[in-house]
Amino acid sequence: MKYAHQYMRSAETIIGLYDGTVPLAVFLKQHFAIQKKFGSRDRRFISHLCYCYYRMGHASLHLPVSKRIQMALFLCEPSPGVWSDLFETPLLENWSDALPARIQYLQSVEPSFSIGSVFPWQEALSLTIDANGFACSHFIQPLLFLRIRPGYEKIVPQKLKDAAIAFQSLNEHCIGLANASKIDTLIAIDQEAVVQDYNSQRVGEKLPANISTVWDCCAASGGKSILAKDILKKIDLTVSDIRFSILQNLKQRFIRAGIQEYQAFVADLASGKSVATAKKYSLIICDVPCSGSGTWSRTPEQLYYFEQERIDHYASLQQKIVRTAQHHLEENGYLLYITCSVFKKENEEQVSFIQQNFPLELLSMELLKGYDRRADSLFTALFKKRAHPAG
Repeated sequence: MKYAHQYMRSAETIIGLYDGTVPLAVFLKQHFAIQKKFGSRDRRFISHLCYCYYRMGHASLHLPVSKRIQMALFLCEPSPGVWSDLFETPLLENWSDALPARIQYLQSVEPSFSIGSVFPWQEALSLTIDANGFACSHFIQPLLFLRIRPGYEKIVPQKLKDAAIAFQSLNEHCIGLANASKIDTLIAIDQEAVVQDYNSQRVGEKLPANISTVWDCCAASGGKSILAKDILKKIDLTVSDIRFSILQNLKQRFIRAGIQEYQAFVADLASGKSVATAKKYSLIICDVPCSGSGTWSRTPEQLYYFEQERIDHYASLQQKIVRTAQHHLEENGYLLYITCSVFKKENEEQVSFIQQNFPLELLSMELLKGYDRRADSLFTALFKKRAHPAG
């Protein structure tokens, strides 16, 4: 490619300026808004190099930026493609379309690189995670997943076929597409289909039956609430989050999704203060703030800038939120605890904390692994509130 080396220099400049305080996607958008000389093709290629750099995680941090970008490209791409001008003959001759073979070759020629150093907190991982498999997944761009809403099971696939957009059907309601697929003008997002990761959709499998009242207590963008509405049908829904602006954005999404009847209030559940509801709920969805470590193949800059002490911060926050939320469960009600973390301190150890401190019985827990199917990894644990003994 004619401009490969220029793109490399531009990526080096951006990486030198970026400090991780905002999402990389936001920073790139701001940078290119100032640097108007770059066309859409230029922006796409330069952004790709930046993302590849951060996919290296904590491996070979002492090497120059350009060297790490080259190594990352070698690991991320099944063939040199347009980037062949950036590489010397030995690497080109040993380029395999199989990631394990590329990893093995790179480890043989670059002593500082090991797959274990990409994600260095392996001792902190949840028990069922394959550490090497999880580390390798950071070199693979996840898919874009759609959850088809009830009534649109035939319409959405047909629209994609008519537009010649390749996709794979994981089940009747779940579709996986290439991450760069342009669907915004093709499909009515939130009305016909929801952009929702595969394992986030699988949370629907954990929802208990015969539920009448649901509180999504850390609702964020509302994906779990829409999922609950679609599966549980006629429920009395309440949503809350820490900021009013979040609920305002959620309101617009609910309008698109056709959800009109619900209650909403602002609540800082970690503060220990009482919340603006006296209701008791038959199901509380507790999708707590977390490290997000199960999603870092989508946002590799978070992998690069993460510090292990943050795990303790999130674990403490999660315990405070559960402590407040569980007071609003009715007898025999359910609490569904969810993280998008792969750290045991946010997952299995929180389950132990909940069992030891609250009248909640563990019914099931599972780490929904996504690293082997180009999806996010999530942890779920379903609890039931024990009834007070008679008398």
